[in-house]
Amino acid sequence: MALVHVQCPQCQRIDVVQYGQQANGTQRYRCNNPDCPRTIFLLQYQDKGRLPAVKQQIVDMTLNGSGVRDIVRVLRVSSATVIDVLRKKAPAVKQVNERLLHTLDPPQVDVILRQVGATEMDEMWSFVGSKSQQRWLWHAIDHHTGQILAYVFGTREDETFLKLKEL
Repeated sequence: MALVHVQCPQCQRIDVVQYGQQANGTQRYRCNNPDCPRTIFLLQYQDKGRLPAVKQQIVDMTLNGSGVRDIVRVLRVSSATVIDVLRKKAPAVKQVNERLLHTLDPPQVDVILRQVGATEMDEMWSFVGSKSQQRWLWHAIDHHTGQILAYVFGTREDETFLKLKEL
């Protein structure tokens, strides 16, 4: 019998125990490190959208101006996965590298403000659990550059559109 040490993919520690199985028989593991933000994980995921590297790539592609359909086609994940990752990462995602800004002197930083000439607004929907629980992503993009200007998650009602318009 061979002993294989399993490492937590988040904190890299080997203080890991088996934690039951999924419905398809795949073994789950639990990290016993109390400081680790990720407690339960699998060694090999069947669904690519659950991999931390793919989730990070979704955020990176979004910041580089790729749309949801583009990300779905390139990474071969579902649009619901892309929207879910962006919704969860929304508070932490910024288009400015703040660590770099803090290391620079103010005279070295060039801020370019420009008025957007033409804006496109669109919405897309997905559902959570059942189609009666719809979630809508409203977004505005610059017509010429394709850069995302603002986005809002909500219902398909006027008040959600007004929030987007306000942004």
